[in-house]
Amino acid sequence: MRLRHAILGSRQRGGVAREPAQLPQPVDAAGEPSQPQPVDAPREPSQLPQHAAATPEPSQGPQPGEAAPDAGRRHRSDRHPVVRLGSFAWALVGVLALSVAVAFVVGQLSIVCIPLVLALFPAAVLAPPATALKRRGFPDAAAALVTLLGFIALMALVFRLLTPSVAGQLEDLSASLEEGYAQARRFLESGPLGLDPVPVDDVIENARDRLASEGQELGTRALEAGIVVLEGFTGLVLGLFALFFYLKDGPKIAAWVRDLFPRRFRGDAHEIGDRVWFTIGAYIRGLLVIGLVDATAIGVGLVLLRVPLALPLAVLVFFGALFPIVGAFLAGTVAVLVALATQGLPTAVAVLVLIVVVQQVEGHILAPVLLGRATELHPLAVISALTAGAILLGVLGAFLSVPVAASAARAVGYLRDRTPDRVEAPTSSG
Repeated sequence: MRLRHAILGSRQRGGVAREPAQLPQPVDAAGEPSQPQPVDAPREPSQLPQHAAATPEPSQGPQPGEAAPDAGRRHRSDRHPVVRLGSFAWALVGVLALSVAVAFVVGQLSIVCIPLVLALFPAAVLAPPATALKRRGFPDAAAALVTLLGFIALMALVFRLLTPSVAGQLEDLSASLEEGYAQARRFLESGPLGLDPVPVDDVIENARDRLASEGQELGTRALEAGIVVLEGFTGLVLGLFALFFYLKDGPKIAAWVRDLFPRRFRGDAHEIGDRVWFTIGAYIRGLLVIGLVDATAIGVGLVLLRVPLALPLAVLVFFGALFPIVGAFLAGTVAVLVALATQGLPTAVAVLVLIVVVQQVEGHILAPVLLGRATELHPLAVISALTAGAILLGVLGAFLSVPVAASAARAVGYLRDRTPDRVEAPTSSG
């Protein structure tokens, strides 16, 4: 303490206490000292400028290390046309290779893949009643089971009512077809047209030889016949199980398939999936209604014209409606030949007129109203798809070809309409 007082006293005797060192004052351009600017008090968050207080939105620009959204598109659009054509060609080769691989896998696992695909068609038709039951408080499993059992009961009832009548008249139908063909052949030979029936005979003879050879092969494969029956039963059971789960967990299955795609493609996958599902449902429902109307109209007309075998012919017309254009043509040809063999040429002409009128009503009224935009396919595309499907998978391929082609057209249409929107969309400048 004494030492501290001594030091303080020496400082006081030595002179006035020193002031803190003054910082040099800034001067302006004229050399005069400038006035210091007042220091603002800390601002509240609400008083901050708008550009400082607002949090930048993620969409206002690319993040660090991230390219501009349209940089890739500008780069692709600046490429030489030959380079773009080569890229498209390689992409097409990749798509074709993937299609061949998928077709090979489906062919090897047809006993599994075919029932899973076929179950989609009744599921698209039965989904609305199953959804209605769910909205009424039914559990998902109960709604799917009730809908499936109702569908099976309806099919069994139709089969029970039609099978005895149709099966009992198939032999008469075959005989009438042969007689009708013979009369048509004589008319072409001796009529005003004077056509040579030799090419037609060659085609029919080749078809008969092929059927006979296939029949002999089937006769020598008795053991394989049992395997075919077993595979058919297995496919039927698997298809019913698939149909049940499609009705019960349809949205969950669709979400699972969508999540298989990369995140940036999931929106497109969801939209394309919805359009394909709508196309399948509208196509099958429309065909069933069109087939029922055509079969009823032609069946009533055949009864009024006193053509025998009206019921099996009406059933044939109904199933022919499941194969657009080609099915109606074949069913109509059979009806005309039967009328020609049993009632003569005037009745056959009347049946032909009846079928043409019904087909015109279908093409200009029923199909546009019932199918709408579901299947916007040119008739040439329909015939090409039917031919390709029949060559690849026979009757099954012919049945699947048109809805597959229509679904592909809907998907391509979505991608085509979506691309300009993405390219021309205005970018936010912040």
